[in-house]
Amino acid sequence: MVQWFGRVVGVCRFFPVLRVCRVNNIRMASGEAENITPKERTFQYQDSLPSLPLPTLRDSLDKYLYSVKPHVTEEEYKKTEAVVKEFEAGTGKELHKKLLERAKTHRNWLSEWWYNFAYLEPRYPTPVYVNISGPGPFHDHYWPVQDGTQVERSAITIWHTLNFWKLMKNEEWPVDKVDRGKTPCSMEQYRNLFNTCKIPGEKRDKLVSHFKTVYEGDSPTHLCVLHAGRIFSMDVVDENNVPYTPPELQQQLTVIKEKCSGQPQGPGVGALTAEQRTKWWQLRNRLIGLDSRNQQNLEAIEKSLICFTLDDASPTNDTEITTQGLTGDCFNRWFDKSYNTLMFNNGTLASNCDHAAFDGIVLVVLNWYLDQKIKEAQGVWKGTVPVRKVPEPKELVFTIDEAMGKAIQDAALQYQEMASDLHVHCLKFKTFGKNFTRSHKLHPDGLVQLALQLSYYRTYGKPAPTYETATTRKFYMGRTETCRTCTPEAVAFCKAMVNRATTSAERLQALRTANEKFIWLMGECNLNRGCDRHLLGLQILSDQAGMTRHEIYTDPAWTKSGGGGNFVLSTSTLGYTSIYGGCAPMRHDGYGCFYKIENDSMAICVTAWKSNAETCAVKMAGSIEQSLLDIQQLCTSSRM
Repeated sequence: MVQWFGRVVGVCRFFPVLRVCRVNNIRMASGEAENITPKERTFQYQDSLPSLPLPTLRDSLDKYLYSVKPHVTEEEYKKTEAVVKEFEAGTGKELHKKLLERAKTHRNWLSEWWYNFAYLEPRYPTPVYVNISGPGPFHDHYWPVQDGTQVERSAITIWHTLNFWKLMKNEEWPVDKVDRGKTPCSMEQYRNLFNTCKIPGEKRDKLVSHFKTVYEGDSPTHLCVLHAGRIFSMDVVDENNVPYTPPELQQQLTVIKEKCSGQPQGPGVGALTAEQRTKWWQLRNRLIGLDSRNQQNLEAIEKSLICFTLDDASPTNDTEITTQGLTGDCFNRWFDKSYNTLMFNNGTLASNCDHAAFDGIVLVVLNWYLDQKIKEAQGVWKGTVPVRKVPEPKELVFTIDEAMGKAIQDAALQYQEMASDLHVHCLKFKTFGKNFTRSHKLHPDGLVQLALQLSYYRTYGKPAPTYETATTRKFYMGRTETCRTCTPEAVAFCKAMVNRATTSAERLQALRTANEKFIWLMGECNLNRGCDRHLLGLQILSDQAGMTRHEIYTDPAWTKSGGGGNFVLSTSTLGYTSIYGGCAPMRHDGYGCFYKIENDSMAICVTAWKSNAETCAVKMAGSIEQSLLDIQQLCTSSRM
């Protein structure tokens, strides 16, 4: 099996008349966005946001040492402590001075490095290892699994997506805010939802966006539809920039289905986007050299609003839908596209998104918006059925020779080997959610993190170095910091839970202490006061200077605690809405655990690699469920 592990990984405030939800402590509306005239433009604060702060070296090293403690012996810790002390006094001190100088001339000293290091320079294939996906929740209410609904539901989905695009283009989508709605967040990632694509390079890819607001000018208004190995360009707005209605869009999609019906499968050029990145760069250049129309076709795909797939698979539940989203038919995907919508043959829906373009929160917001609109209209189009003629979709016909045809098949075989190794299991936990957790004065996200720790500890008899996403979007061009949630307090809680001699009162106190530590640590990381991004910056400066990496990066404690993309648990909370999803684990012996927390329920997407005999997504999900139930029992039966 081909393996690429150790990767680095990684909405809004509406107005008082609306009910407000929260996603990762970012205020987000649940109302009629189209009917709102916000007082602020979507991107108006981008240039006035504060610069990304640089922590003190002492603070970052203290947090690093604290995160190491659960994973090393006392003797190993003393050795690591000495390594860190030497680093602080010598190499680290000098590198930090250089980083301070960079911070004076870069409003976000990390942003360029992060894009390059995490997403654009790695040469391994991105679809299985990096891209993110999630199930549309629509099959839970107005869109149950039903054959024969694919085209109709596709048209409605595209129409709502275009309305969201209009809100972004007109800067009418309210600014995401934190700190109880007082502090604006960077909205930069939203620009990458539409008209954005990653272009392969020899040593580094490029992320290219053609999106423009109405204040900046025109941008492309077509989307690309992939079906049966063929690709079509479809105009989706009229001459006044008004989206075509669902019945009109359905006419266009029907034409595509009819053209492909009973015909041989197309060449499936999209499979090339699943290749190793330098190989894809070579093949892309060769494709362009075969025929100038190939370049025009590539540009049409890359500049399109989104890619939309009419998929022949028929997944019926969250596990099957997410599996298809992450590992489905590569002949009908364009994995480099920032946003791919996948409508399956039985009317279920997923997405597949390039993680370089944005973090999961952007995908959550768009799909939450779609969910609200589909609920409001009860899943149907309630408008008129116009009689005007709409443009017919145009097929993007590629010139393919025998060698290119073989390259497409080789890319698909490699992809299928990678994809078949990923195990996805979605746990629907309906016993309790945010309301129960809040009633016991516990942070919901912190409680789930402790359940994950307890699950792993019970299964493997040791703590798991854990990554959880913290947002730094209150700063200019901010994205994420790593919150290392496997704290000594979390381990103490796990030990208390497995020790039969520990009383319920002691266990509950350990739970509360660990939960409070989580709240503090996440708050620090949201201010960019973790340790991973700072240490990464120092490492990059060292590499750029041609220096031998300091022992802090080769010390066993670095890897044991998760450094260098070695987190055994890769996790994110996707907020308090109906939307969630997942991506692959960071390590071959690790898990991905991505979850949503609703008022009275939760859902957790667990991923693992089948080729590792020690991991099992279903087993881990079962252990998480039991840990949540045990924590509930502890909270309800104990008295403090």
